[in-house]
This record gives sequence, structure tokens and C-alpha cells, in this order.
Amino acid sequence: MADTLVTDPDDRGLPLSSPYDALNQQIVRCLQKDGRMSFRAIAELLEVSEGTVRNRVAWMKEAGVLNIVAVVDPTAIRYQSDAMLGIKVAPGRSPAEVAERLGKHDSVVYALWVSGRYDLLVEVVFDSHEALTKFLAAHCHSEPDIASIEVMTSLAMYKNQFLLKIEV
Repeated sequence: MADTLVTDPDDRGLPLSSPYDALNQQIVRCLQKDGRMSFRAIAELLEVSEGTVRNRVAWMKEAGVLNIVAVVDPTAIRYQSDAMLGIKVAPGRSPAEVAERLGKHDSVVYALWVSGRYDLLVEVVFDSHEALTKFLAAHCHSEPDIASIEVMTSLAMYKNQFLLKIEV
């Protein structure tokens, strides 16, 4: 179902799976509000055919642009311990290697290669402060691929929003 040759004439020749396509952005916004929203309901809301919505979702999923999953609101769970780790990677090591190693742990919910003071920002969540301490000791402080780490624990959650932010 590859859409490399199929483009939307009203959207500058973008592939129909493109996250920059205006209709795709609207479809994604609908699914972000309610991931179980039917294609029919989305089509009615956006004034397009149900088949158009179904095809666009399928193309975006196939292209790896869209993945529909259940996301638990961390503010509802109230993890006992969560932190953002600012990591400087050791010389001769790559941020991708460290991110891949840490990313294998279920407690790591976010890993991003960044510019600036740190090489990586890694978000972790735990059921207890002891679990955070054990994770840091076993997987961060004792590993030669990490030169330094700053642990920033959460004090209060003001906003947590995973929405498509790209505007064309």
C-alpha cells in the first residue's frame, strides 16, 4: 500500500502518508482526542469520505508516521518517583548507543538526543524511590559509556501533552 507515487494535489505534492499533509494532521488530532474514534465519525467531522480516512490512517501506519496505542496519563497514575536524566556521554561513545542501552528498560519512557549541556535527555518512571536509586546505580553510575549524569526529579506536573505540533 506504499503511497510514494500517490499525492494530494491540494497539498504541494506531499505523499498521502506525510505528517505535513493538512488532512493527515486533522485526522491525527481527532485520534489524539479519542484513539477509538471511528473512521466514519472522523470522516463526518472533517467532511471527507470514510474510505479517505481509512486509507490515510493505513498509509500513515505503514510509513511509520502513526502508531495508535493506549497512553496512560502519568498524572493519573502518580508514579512514586520519576525523573529527567541529563546525560553526558563518555568520549568515544555515541548517544545512540547509550539511548539504545537505556531504552531496553521499561522504566525509560523517553530518550532524546539533544544539543547543549547534555547529550541525552532520558525520562524515567518508577513505583518507588528505591527503584530509581537501584536503576541509577546499576545502569547509569556504574556504566563506562556515561561520563556524567544530572538527575532532576519531578516536583509537580503542570502539563503533559503528546500532540502533533507541526503546523504548515
